Amino acid sequence: MDHRATTNALRPQGVTRQPEVTHQEAASPRPSREVADPVLRLDDVAVSYGGLTAIQGVNLEVPRHEITALIGPSGCGKSTLLRSMNRMNDLIAGAKVTGRLRYNGEDVYASDVDPVEVRRRIGMVFQKPNPFPKSIYDNVAFGPKLSGVNRGLDDIVERSLVRAALWDEVKGKLKQSGLTLSGGQQQRLCIARALAVDPQVILMDEPCSALDPVATMAIEDLMADMRQDLSIVVVTHNMQQAARVSQRTAFFTVNVDEATGHRTGELVEYDRTATIFTKASDSRTEGYITGRFG
Repeated sequence: MDHRATTNALRPQGVTRQPEVTHQEAASPRPSREVADPVLRLDDVAVSYGGLTAIQGVNLEVPRHEITALIGPSGCGKSTLLRSMNRMNDLIAGAKVTGRLRYNGEDVYASDVDPVEVRRRIGMVFQKPNPFPKSIYDNVAFGPKLSGVNRGLDDIVERSLVRAALWDEVKGKLKQSGLTLSGGQQQRLCIARALAVDPQVILMDEPCSALDPVATMAIEDLMADMRQDLSIVVVTHNMQQAARVSQRTAFFTVNVDEATGHRTGELVEYDRTATIFTKASDSRTEGYITGRFG
């Protein structure tokens, strides 16, 4: 997909708007380790639930055709931040996102942006495989049908399953329930379902945590293949996985208010994965990676 063709694609047809630069935005901190042409850009992003801040002050840019890993201890807001990237937090009562989060230069949270279209272009794969209680075919065809596509579904299903490295294993049983597949196959089915609507970004929230080593390797190999066509942001607690699959890594930590016990996540540093794992600029990053804390 040519990202240049997606200008105003998140808005209803015929609605255009020139980007606005406010004094507050112009003065905000620059994203860590800027990239030349980011698909996603986060400027001073914070997320709160019921008025309590879960993560704050996040500045980073997600490059195209790379895998960006988000690492850090439990409770530092990695999954919360991931869900903010495609407005999944909209579905949680009391959730609020502030700052500026842009996809191809467009403000994802602008009032005239369609959140359903955001989630089509920025897909998500969850920690636990969650196939619908439908056939393998209908799982993959669900998104295109929802978007009004009624022709060429056979080709879309086959192409998506091929891209998810699952076609050869299921091509003879497309009418069987997706729930009959193994855990690793179910996760690849969920990936195929996300790919069927041609996203430009895939968000993955610990996609291998419930899988065995063989299935994990298959998902990691698939991620490496998928980044040729799209960008991936993955949350993982597995340091070896982050080192193996990602080109860039962001390390988050959690600050605890001694008076209230409230935990707030923050971004410590963001750089190329090789740099984070061998020459981290912050001692907290090195301590987490080496297992001294977290």
